[in-house]
Amino acid sequence: MTTTVDDVLNILAELAQAQKETERIIKEQSIATERSRQEHELRLQRLKEETERTRQETDLCFQQLTQKIDRSRIENDRLFRESDRKFQQLTQEVNQQISQVNQEISAVNKQINAVNKQISSLGGKWGRFVENMVAPSCETIFLSRGIDVHQVSQRVRKRLNGDTLEIDVLVTNQDSVLVVEVKSSLGVEDVKDLIQDLKRFRQFFPEYEQKKLYGAVAGIEIEEGADQYAYKQGLFVLAQQGEAVGILNVAEFEPKVW
Repeated sequence: MTTTVDDVLNILAELAQAQKETERIIKEQSIATERSRQEHELRLQRLKEETERTRQETDLCFQQLTQKIDRSRIENDRLFRESDRKFQQLTQEVNQQISQVNQEISAVNKQINAVNKQISSLGGKWGRFVENMVAPSCETIFLSRGIDVHQVSQRVRKRLNGDTLEIDVLVTNQDSVLVVEVKSSLGVEDVKDLIQDLKRFRQFFPEYEQKKLYGAVAGIEIEEGADQYAYKQGLFVLAQQGEAVGILNVAEFEPKVW
């Protein structure tokens, strides 16, 4: 087979066309590679910028945290100093209050001692009033009221089933017994207490079961209304009259038999 000039020309044309296509492909690949490189550099730049921004934000947060810690430390130091100051102040106030309380306790103790002395003195007066005036007077003053006196006893005490009944002055004769309650300051409640004692007297003293039972109250001082209340309850009322003790009830008074 003979190759003609036209065949050669066609082959050359095809080679030229193939070379152009190859150059086009190489150019396109070069352009794509460059574009890819640029995009990679752009992403890398963005990554660097993002990393730098993150680092700056981290540094800022760290600085802010450090400042906050410093402020907290300063505030804690201030609070500690303030708490210590308040504690010292409170301790001083407590010590002052304790000292004041101790002074008040000392003053109260003095008052208690004074009251105890007064009570002791009052008890002495009561004892002397009973021994020197009421008891001796009972031997005679009831004769005018039709009550004979055979015996006068002081501070008679009787126990029964764990309970105790104490009589200041007990006056007895053949058919009567009279209970006298003596107080330094006689009040209505004292009269009521005697009435309760009279109601249970025969339980404690069954030996007087068959005798008439009378009651009387006596006082160094008599509170307002106490004497009138005692009269209405049928009790004798005794009080100091000069150097002796007398009966305040009127002559027509009729004592109650309990």
